[in-house]
Amino acid sequence: MSVIFTLALVCFSYYFYQVFFTANIETKGKPTYVIVHRGDDWKAALKTIDATGVVVDKLSLHFVAKLMKYPEHVKPGRYELKDGYTNRQLINVLKAGLQSPLKLTFTNVRLRRELADKLSNQIDAQPRQIDSLLSSPAYTRSLGFDTTSVLGMFIPNTYELYWNTSADNLMKRMKKEYEKFWTPARDAQREKLNLSRAQVSTLASIVEAEQQQHADERPRIAGVYLNRLKRGMKLQADPTVVYANRDFTIKRVLNVHLQKDSPYNTYKYNGLPPGPINLPSITSIDAVLKPESNSYLYFCAKEDFSGYHAFAANERDHIMNARRYQAALTRAGIK
Repeated sequence: MSVIFTLALVCFSYYFYQVFFTANIETKGKPTYVIVHRGDDWKAALKTIDATGVVVDKLSLHFVAKLMKYPEHVKPGRYELKDGYTNRQLINVLKAGLQSPLKLTFTNVRLRRELADKLSNQIDAQPRQIDSLLSSPAYTRSLGFDTTSVLGMFIPNTYELYWNTSADNLMKRMKKEYEKFWTPARDAQREKLNLSRAQVSTLASIVEAEQQQHADERPRIAGVYLNRLKRGMKLQADPTVVYANRDFTIKRVLNVHLQKDSPYNTYKYNGLPPGPINLPSITSIDAVLKPESNSYLYFCAKEDFSGYHAFAANERDHIMNARRYQAALTRAGIK
């Protein structure tokens, strides 16, 4: 009996060692992450982990999870399943809520609802939660903005944060990043232009929309618009007309589009629109802060469709440039 008992003890000890201290996660070098959602119980969490296909022995993982009382300590979050993790290591990470941060990005945004959707796809917040904050006069005022200028608070970049960041904490984080972005040097540059931070963002959004392909041309375009503002001329920026019409399929701005009565229609109203028409890149913001010094007042796309523009200091030359471009559009069958 003692021999049998000893053998059984040895076997049990070996199994115990195996399930607790032998590597049970095999990712083959591929970064693997799982999200444990709010309200998930331990079975749902482990099912999500099982579905990744990186668990060598699922049964032993579930066994260790119960022994280590994971059912009583499930914490939502985004976790990395690291290659070589033992069951014990993984359950300790899950129980402690030791999340792996994510890289938050947002680009190609024009409307508030688009931003809310993009952000909610990356963190644990519903689009309506984010949108309700962005559309709240009181809340945006607490951040130093209004509901039209608040999009300028979001500087397109890559930010590291945790998946379970709330909508409110995200706004506070973006405000903090915004203040970091506006260094004394940038503030000094905008003050020379007699522009507020919000106005710089709005003008940069127009520059961004005008030149999406070639960033090297943005300082020249910024210079043109600043020249027009100084002279009290309407900006007459086609992208603002597109935005005013809320029809982003428009390829060719026509007279019918110019009739839209909107403060964003810079053919109808002087000065800058009330807020940005997209989230301008840092390159575009810096192009406004460091514009090219030139005498141009007009520009239009070049007829070679290179993505660059033809610039003019007077209306006569601009009309000639515009006619060449319109003729090229017609030849290409673009309406």
